[in-house]
Amino acid sequence: MTHRISRRSMLKAAGAATGAVAIGIGTGVAASPATAASTSFAHPGMLHTRADLERMAAKVKAGAAPYTAGFAKLTAGRHSQSAWRPNPQATVARGGSDVQNYGALYNDVHAAYQNALRWKITGDTAHADTARDICNAWSGTLKGIGGGSEVVLLAGIYGYQFANVGELMRGYPGFDLARFQDMMVKHFYPMNRHMMYRKTNCIGHYWANWDLCTMASTMAIGILCDDRAKFDEVVDYFYNGEGNGALDKAIPYVYNDVGLAQWQESGRDQGHTLMGIGLMGTICEMAWNQGVDLYGADDSRFRKACEYVARYNLGHEVPYTAYTWKNGVHCVETVQNAISEGGRGGGRPVWARVYNHYANRRGMAMPNTREMLARSGPEGGGGHYGPNSGGFDELGFGTLAFTRDKATAAEAAASPSPPKSPAAKSGTSGTSGSSKSSAGQSSGDVGAQGGKSDKDLAATGASDLALWTAATGVTAVAGGLLLLRRRGQTRRDAE
Repeated sequence: MTHRISRRSMLKAAGAATGAVAIGIGTGVAASPATAASTSFAHPGMLHTRADLERMAAKVKAGAAPYTAGFAKLTAGRHSQSAWRPNPQATVARGGSDVQNYGALYNDVHAAYQNALRWKITGDTAHADTARDICNAWSGTLKGIGGGSEVVLLAGIYGYQFANVGELMRGYPGFDLARFQDMMVKHFYPMNRHMMYRKTNCIGHYWANWDLCTMASTMAIGILCDDRAKFDEVVDYFYNGEGNGALDKAIPYVYNDVGLAQWQESGRDQGHTLMGIGLMGTICEMAWNQGVDLYGADDSRFRKACEYVARYNLGHEVPYTAYTWKNGVHCVETVQNAISEGGRGGGRPVWARVYNHYANRRGMAMPNTREMLARSGPEGGGGHYGPNSGGFDELGFGTLAFTRDKATAAEAAASPSPPKSPAAKSGTSGTSGSSKSSAGQSSGDVGAQGGKSDKDLAATGASDLALWTAATGVTAVAGGLLLLRRRGQTRRDAE
């Protein structure tokens, strides 16, 4: 039996007024989601709220670490330069026999995002003009997207990313918002919807990241276009969807004795598990900024998955349950009997967002994610993780964008409970109820890797900055600037 949850139960208001919750610059963060009225959205309100952007600008201006390291990462890349010129295409294809020209799209999308972010932080309108011109060039040129089955990834990944750019540019002089919205609805959303309600192949054939990028794009387009139905469609699918992007399918097994949860693609390879963490984090953050707490769904099931993926990629063992994948049009059962070491320990800019939500907004222990973030160094974005599509799966720059001060105990406790869904299912190797211990605690080796037990980390509030600087080779100098030691990254295509 399929259960549905009402819109009223999905939206958890944090206050009476519509809009983003104000965050005092340098004084802490609000622990509750921004309020969204039933028929309107807070703008900007996707990955970044007005308060987020003001925090970034103030911290960079003050020379505060690690924001300055994140900003240095942003400004060092060629995609963030105002001299960037767009390369719009009438049709864009990914997969199939068509000319594979989708690189023109993802390069321009990331250039637009990075320039928009630089403008929001510095006020330099040269960067805003560049972002605007890229958006206008594409909305005035694009006639369609196509290719093989991977066109779904094109529409999903670059759909949510481009919509985030449009949200940042909303209201800027010369930006044609209406035409941009029309492009997103006409060319990206139809493929998003096709993927969510597909009839080809077994419903379980497609990996979680295919569903998740589709869900992220649909949600982002809904916010961009003030279309509540699209937004609610994704929230409902998150709980009740048939595909592998739904919460209980993306995270099929929960091990409450150790506070971990197995990711759906763990038996495939680690590059895709990291991609999944990034995409689900994107969905949860956008929902949070519109007043819906998906992060906390099913006893913060996603937090346990983040800890699982981080822990394994740090080199530690994790529990694993054989996963049966139903493949192709005939639903042929394919069993993955062991967790994959493919791509283990690779780098993707997916950790800052989830760590800062759970640890700093909510005051929850994230020892494995914390160390993974520390080892990763300041997060970059498109252009920093290789030239192929996998290096552009995340907008990135989480060190700059998502680092936040720790919430007070009262602020963390004020966060509303997430909507409950009776459709959530328990895993075969654990339950989906309350964790009995913090992530990794019972295995006994978290203390060895971090110098303290998980419980001690949560209780003492050890300095994340000290660990971050020690692990990444970042040294503070006068004026708040940082010298960065380059670190090697494993680069690969993501899909």
